Parts: sequence; structure tokens; C-alpha cells
Amino acid sequence: MIPLTIAEIAEIVGGRLDNVANPQAKVIGTVEFDSRQISPGSLFLALPGAKVDGHDFAEKAHAAGAVVTLAARPVGTPAIIVPSQAKAEAGSQAYVFAHDEDGSVRALLTALAKLARAVVTRLTSRWGLSVVGVTGSAGKTSTKDMVAALLSTAGPTVAPPGSFNNEIGHPYTALRCHEDTQFLVTELSARGLGHIAQLAEIAPPQIGAVLNVGTAHLGEFGSKDTIAQAKGELIEAVPEASAGGVAVLNADDAAVVQMAAGTQGKIVTFSANGDTQADYYATDVRLDELARASFLLHSPEAQPVQIRLQVAGKHQIANALAAAAVAAAAGVPVETIGTTLCDYVAVSAHRMDIRQRGANVTIINDAYNANPESMRAGLAALAASAGTTTQLEDTQLEDSGQAIAVLGEMSELGTDAVAAHRELGTQLAAYGVDTLVAVGKTDNIAALTEGAQEAGVGTHHVADVTGATRTVEEILGSAQRRVVVLVKASNAWRLWRVAEQLVNSEL
Repeated sequence: MIPLTIAEIAEIVGGRLDNVANPQAKVIGTVEFDSRQISPGSLFLALPGAKVDGHDFAEKAHAAGAVVTLAARPVGTPAIIVPSQAKAEAGSQAYVFAHDEDGSVRALLTALAKLARAVVTRLTSRWGLSVVGVTGSAGKTSTKDMVAALLSTAGPTVAPPGSFNNEIGHPYTALRCHEDTQFLVTELSARGLGHIAQLAEIAPPQIGAVLNVGTAHLGEFGSKDTIAQAKGELIEAVPEASAGGVAVLNADDAAVVQMAAGTQGKIVTFSANGDTQADYYATDVRLDELARASFLLHSPEAQPVQIRLQVAGKHQIANALAAAAVAAAAGVPVETIGTTLCDYVAVSAHRMDIRQRGANVTIINDAYNANPESMRAGLAALAASAGTTTQLEDTQLEDSGQAIAVLGEMSELGTDAVAAHRELGTQLAAYGVDTLVAVGKTDNIAALTEGAQEAGVGTHHVADVTGATRTVEEILGSAQRRVVVLVKASNAWRLWRVAEQLVNSEL
């Protein structure tokens, strides 16, 4: 964070000083809500959580070097006390406020947002910080990471770790910026209307990219049209073209294309399907034995550039094109974009993380998130890696392997959840899946299993991670050919532990 005095921070957030001997003492370090991450010069955010209350760790933070604590009540050490607010209403992002019994969480996150907005405003107006926003139903984190890698070639870049994309992670990331930071890359998530607009107010984007509109969080939104409206809030926040605003849109997604009417920014499009009318598009697409794509990147700025991605999955082509469009808009040469994309490796955990176990077993850990769209992308990667014959495209290899899908629940699909899981089960054969290992005891998993059985896919229904790991090991023990295992579910089910146990097991 840029250096600010305690008095300046208090004025920005509308708080009062408590137990502060020197209001001119400066915060020169990071803002942290985990006292274990405090270093000299930091600001400590005393955020109440599910199991512990940050207020109880203020003394520990102070001893570790925190200059001041941002708090909702006195903590016995130097503090800025923010006024109480009404308890947040239960709603689509209620999980953030699930333990906000007295409104203190809402008060502290409001203060954090004000502080982040003030810092970003100073950085953009005085030191030329450029803000990039990325949203979509699937691929946000992968694309965000690619964008950060590309922009880092042009100057110091800050991006959130993992999927730090909500009311906590968004301002937390913005406050990592310093005077020398040239680019801030943000990932914006929402579970209802107005959420992306609120996040965009904290760090107003100069460049906004919308990847797709799918059915993730359908239970919260109620309809795909409402999801599109929410994602479009990012594009609406982009300034007009004369002020440098750029809206990067997926030409292959009709719902995203329609967002062009909602922006005054320069419209830049990309197409993984080879639409030559798009500004950035791919041709000559190939997948190798690990489902890594190669393609020709076409752009308005230069001759086509050959790209060979190190990350797995055909869906990564769209992510790479979006990242390329963003980077080019920020001034990165296409040649540099091409070289960087070829060298890029995944940095966020449990996202298309491909590992080899011996010579004949490939494990694809994509268990951070799951919705119908990302499930299909994961299954396509499984089919490509296994070289199985599918009903979708002819990808059979001479040494085609056995394809095993270890699948858990797709969360937050609302009333359509059971039907969506059953439909997914019926589609497994089309992706060349030989065996389904369905994990969990829910109605959704039962529907997934029934759908797979109807499609003629061999199924194993297990209760938990232990059962899934044991079942896959038994299959591997009797396998007569190479095996590719996809592990995928919503993060809450922690199915990535299956992948880790399989990778770390003795052959």
C-alpha cells in the first residue's frame, strides 16, 4: 500500500482514533486480516470470522509490527474504530456476512472498500496505474493469471492470488499496489445483481473483459439473462473510448456480444472458434496428448503468431485469446504476447493441473470449481488426453487410454441442480468416459450416477474422498493400458485431495 498516516486512513474510512499516541505514524506495509501475516509497518484488519474474531488477535498483530488495527470496537492497542452498520441482509453473498452478528463485518468491509478506492484513485491519477477487470461464468482465474503474466512483461503488476474476487479479496488485492505498480489485474465475481458494479467502484477498470455467460450460480441469479446482466456491469463501468476505455468481449457467446450496447469503451472481440470478424481469433487448432492446445493467433497488429500452450484444455484457447486482447490493449506487443503465452504455466492451484504418475497414469486435477460449462471443458480435456473416440470430434489416438472421471457435486445451481447433474451423467459417454467415480451422498450425485448408467458408462458411487481414492487405485491396479483420471467438483467438496493422494501414492 502507499504510505498513509493513521490520521489519513481514519479520515478516509470515517473512523475515530482509539489508543493512538501518534496519529502521524505511517502505515508503510500491507493490509492483512491474518495476524500471522503481519510485518512491521502493516495495518491489521480485525475481521470476525467463522471460528475466530480478529479483534482477539489485535495485540498479537501489534506485537508483530502492525502500526494500527482497523476495528469495530476498542482492542487495547492503537486502533481506528469504524462506526457500526446495520447487519447485512441475507442474500446472494450472505456467506461473506454469515457470522456478522452485530454488523461489524459489514462496517469493516465498507471501510476496507473506502480505503482501497482512495488508494487506487491516487495511484491512477498521480502515478498512472491501469486497472484491468476480468469476469465470466468460467475461466476467470485462469484468464486473470494469463493477463497478469502478459502485463508483467510491460511493468510491475499486481493480481489476486487464486480466486480472491469478492468483497474481501478485491480491496485486499488493490491495497497491494504501490507507487511503482503499473497494472492492477482484478477478478470480479458475483452472486447477484449489483455485486460487480460495487467491486468495480472500488477499482474502476480501464479495460474490462467478459469471457462467457454460463449457468454458474444459477441458484442465486434465477436465470441466465440475469447472469448476463450482472456480468455486463463490468463493461458498463469501463470509461469511454476517448478516455482509454476498452471492452474485451467473447464473439463466440451471443450473450456477451450483446453487452457491446452497454459500453462507451472501444470494443475488442476474440473468438476461439475461428471467427475471422473478431479482432483476435484462433485457427489451426491442435491438441497434444496432454490436451495442450496449439494454434495460430490472429490479431489486427501483426502477422499470425504460433502459440503452444503449456496449460491443458481446449477451453484455454479462449482464455489465452482474451488475455492477448487485454494485453494488446494495454500496449504489449503481439510478439511478446506470443512468447509469454507459450511459456506460461498455471499459477493457481487445482485448475487443470496435470501430473504424471509413472509412465502410464495421467492425473488431471481440476477440482477448484465446477459448473456445467467447466465440467464439459474438463471432460473435453480428459477425452483429448486419453485420446478416446468421442461423439463430439474425432480425437482417437492409436494408443488411446482408459478415461476415468472422478466427479463431485456442482454447487449453487438452484432448483435445476438435480436435472443438471443427471444431464451431465448422460453426456459422459459422448466424451469417451469409460468409468465414472461419483463422490458424495447427495441427491445431485445420485442423479449424476443414474444419468451415467443410462448412458452405459461404468459407475462407482462412493461416499467420500477416501472411497474415491481407494476405488481409483483398484482400477489402476488392474489397468491393461494407460489411464487418464480427471478429478473435478466444486471447491467446497475438496475433491482435489483425491488427485493429490493419487499423485503421491506409490506405484
